[in-house]
Amino acid sequence: MVNIFFRIIFSFLLVMLLLLLLMNDKVALGQDGDPVGSTQGGGGREMVPALFIFGDSLIDNGNNNNLPTFAKANYYPYGINFNGGPTGRFSNGYTCWENMLFKNISELLGLPLIPAYSEASGAQVLHGVNYASAAAGRHHRKKLRCIPFDQQIRNFQNTLDQVTDNLGASDVSNAIARCIFFVGMGSNDYLNNYLMPNYNTKNQYNAQQYADLLVSEYSRQLTTLYNLGARKFVLAGLGRMGCIPRILAQYQMDRCSEEVNQLVMPFNANVKTMINNLNANLPGARFTFIDIARMFEDLLTNYRSYGFSVIDRVCCGIGRNGGQITCLPFQTPCANREQYVFWDAFHPTEAVNIMFGRKAFYGDQSVVYPMNIQQLASL
Repeated sequence: MVNIFFRIIFSFLLVMLLLLLLMNDKVALGQDGDPVGSTQGGGGREMVPALFIFGDSLIDNGNNNNLPTFAKANYYPYGINFNGGPTGRFSNGYTCWENMLFKNISELLGLPLIPAYSEASGAQVLHGVNYASAAAGRHHRKKLRCIPFDQQIRNFQNTLDQVTDNLGASDVSNAIARCIFFVGMGSNDYLNNYLMPNYNTKNQYNAQQYADLLVSEYSRQLTTLYNLGARKFVLAGLGRMGCIPRILAQYQMDRCSEEVNQLVMPFNANVKTMINNLNANLPGARFTFIDIARMFEDLLTNYRSYGFSVIDRVCCGIGRNGGQITCLPFQTPCANREQYVFWDAFHPTEAVNIMFGRKAFYGDQSVVYPMNIQQLASL
């Protein structure tokens, strides 16, 4: 009965939005007749109808808030929402891809802030949905109680079914092919698996074998999204994980662990190869890769020229480098957070996120390959 009720409400909202747009001489739920998205969502003409986001805590904007897990950030001093309450974002403001997609890219694309799947309802889903979940990876560990990538894809299919039921398969299919699908995932497959001292994974696979395993599964999952209608993909690579404060604290180091940095390099190399293969073998697909590792390497080498002064300690955390225990509820963070590269043990500050977002949108092939997000959206 509850499902029927919400289905009726959802249908009513869609009908009302249709009527409103028709009264204003618009063609259905978006520009140029697109059934996904709407006009002037973020202040300008839409370059794409909608944006769908998949990933982990670097992108999660609240999907874990009601899960029985410690992998959540719905408390101060983490990001606050427009009503002054905690958002569930793992940052001192917007997460990396919210900054990139809302403050920078989303506004340029003409889209509003993308809602979390757990909170999206009615016409909100027409601009896109964020399915990301903190602690998520490609290999699901049940005790983490998060939403793994396979389940995030199923959640997207639920959204797609809802929209299709109300708007028709043909129109939705045409619009979905123009939407951007962002995926940022993989760090937890190392941090919460391969690098865990009580896990046997490192004894079963060397670095290349593990990367091969992960990217083979990644290719399958992306092909599933393609079969659901996705055509424009933005994939974020892994960063310089040996430089994050959690690793500095775990290995008791004052500088980056090159052992950890070298460990994840095969993953990024495999993803680039996978992108080339998918672009060649999936008709109509366009995959692009954001080289987060290169961005971080440049940042850590030239941090002062970018306005930062602290690269080896966190703004909010406890223990060595502030990286042994992540930011606790109501803990007082640093006063000069704009000078820090890292907000907590795992995540960059808002200032870093804004910088990376702009590079992903406008950057050349040294940091985003084979095209940047602006170019992808224009296709």
